[in-house]
Amino acid sequence: MEEVIKMKNRVIDVLRKDARKTPKQLATLLGRKEEAVKNEIKGLEKKGILLSYTAVVNREKLDKDYVQALIEVKVKPEKDVGYEAVAERISKFKEVSDLYLVSGEYDFLVVVEGNSMKEVSFFVAKKLAPLEQVTSTATRFVLKQYKQAGIQFFEGEKAKRLMVSP
Repeated sequence: MEEVIKMKNRVIDVLRKDARKTPKQLATLLGRKEEAVKNEIKGLEKKGILLSYTAVVNREKLDKDYVQALIEVKVKPEKDVGYEAVAERISKFKEVSDLYLVSGEYDFLVVVEGNSMKEVSFFVAKKLAPLEQVTSTATRFVLKQYKQAGIQFFEGEKAKRLMVSP
């Protein structure tokens, strides 16, 4: 049983780093048979563990306007369902790419994407803030992204550690 869990975790780790790996490549990397890896992946998908295979995109290099904002949201949880109902409602907005229940002063961290700051601001003012359960929001616009999903966005020379001066 422990070996099965280790294999699942190893398959997940490799796919998180590079979802383009074929079952044959995974089998070679993991020292397993290709059929066993295919079955493991199917099982992970069926159980809802592997939900999607995505690409990490450096949006600054696209010829398209793109704005991302991190919005802290404080809510009043609903009786008997807690945060689940409001989380489900917020997650249905097309502008929302990620949604997290977090500890601290705010309840949710909502990652929103749009084509302009005005578009994101409109979303907050007209769609998110007016929700009955929302008591406050704090929006932070992403100015530059340096790393996503473990991938650094630095070109050329690898990122160097910044010098710390007293």
